[in-house]
Amino acid sequence: MGVFSGHWPSESELDKLRQKVAEMSGRDAQEVRVVVSPYRICPLGAHIDHQGGTVSAMTINRGILLGFVPSNDTQVTLQSGQFKGEVRFRVDEVQLPKHISKTNGLNEQIDSSKPQEECKWGNYARGAIYALQNKGNPLKTGITGFICGSEGLDSSGLSSSAAVGIAYLLAFESANGLVVCPTENIEYDRQIENEYLGLKNGILDQSAILLSSYGCLTCMNCKISHSVENSDNYRPHVQTIKHKLIRPPEVQNNHVGELGNAYKILLAFSGLKQALTTNPGYNRRVAECQEAAKLLLQASGNEEVEPVLSNVEPEVFEAHKSKLEPDLAKRAEHYFSENERVLKGLEAWASGNLKEFGELITASGLSSIQNYECGCEPLIQLYEILLKAPGVLGARFSGAGFRGCCLAFVDADRAEEAAMFVKNEYCKLQPELASHINQGPAVLICDAGDCARVI
Repeated sequence: MGVFSGHWPSESELDKLRQKVAEMSGRDAQEVRVVVSPYRICPLGAHIDHQGGTVSAMTINRGILLGFVPSNDTQVTLQSGQFKGEVRFRVDEVQLPKHISKTNGLNEQIDSSKPQEECKWGNYARGAIYALQNKGNPLKTGITGFICGSEGLDSSGLSSSAAVGIAYLLAFESANGLVVCPTENIEYDRQIENEYLGLKNGILDQSAILLSSYGCLTCMNCKISHSVENSDNYRPHVQTIKHKLIRPPEVQNNHVGELGNAYKILLAFSGLKQALTTNPGYNRRVAECQEAAKLLLQASGNEEVEPVLSNVEPEVFEAHKSKLEPDLAKRAEHYFSENERVLKGLEAWASGNLKEFGELITASGLSSIQNYECGCEPLIQLYEILLKAPGVLGARFSGAGFRGCCLAFVDADRAEEAAMFVKNEYCKLQPELASHINQGPAVLICDAGDCARVI
């Protein structure tokens, strides 16, 4: 268990990936294309996206790599660095959502010669074909590909599923000569997750991965605008997120980004693979936010409006919060204070004030614990250790806050020292969990990343 930093993807990683695909396909390594699909973090904006709040995001220089060559036919052949088995199908096969396949007894998508769980990892690739077919894209060329995540990295809380879906979309589009804009790919990845796989999540992750730009903070207004497509492929409620890139002052002036050289991003892993908490989970919190919104809207005479907290004015909350039960009042307090922290954080980033930016991240973490009441003892301990680490500017949970990791912004000159401090202190408090982090680093030192792309 250790500390790791470095450039990603490195030339050696790219060379190994290209060589692997060359061996699989019998083609020259120089023909191999690589999709870089980064993981994302959200420094500010915890647990408010589902209420239509404003959030901030940026990618990191770790994520998913997919090396591939276009096939000479419609065949898709995939292998994985993390999972066993080989996935094979054709791009001209009709891909049905998984629940439809099951109810109709159509199991031809699963290779019965291998254990089923070994090939489930291929569902994201099939889902990408499903999304592209839905829009009527002509798909005539398959790929031979090898996909892998950043080595030894537990990606809990870092949006790995969205990164995988986007990687496959970009590869199939590249192989078939399709030019697709980022906003279209956000919708395609939503279809992979919501429609094909049946997952109930929003579009924050894929938006961050596709819209971010190196050195910038991506600001996203999650107050969803819905549109309805009237076509043979009827898909109601296509979602869009309004976004803008907040550039630090040095980037705006086209100089080498001094702000980018001033900080590093720490990811500290807890060793938790599942929630170790008696607190109600994610869906319960969403319901509590909606109930608070409903009561506040009723109190202000706006009960016909959709019950999400973004439809409640802050002054309405202040005037009527005494009417809420204590738990509901806490959830609403977190929403309104976090939304305010995001707006202040965007100003701090734009002016290059990392100290204030970090303080807001820490306040976000505290509100997540006290008002949103997520987290469990190991994660809270990790958060508190990060705040004591040398050079740390601010810290909070990454992801839902019931497992996974914490993130911190740290003075670049003290990143190694801080990472070692966190690793040692966490081992003292949680030796058993720390021992589970045996294949990768306990603390990862990262830089900001760029958007998903083909290189």
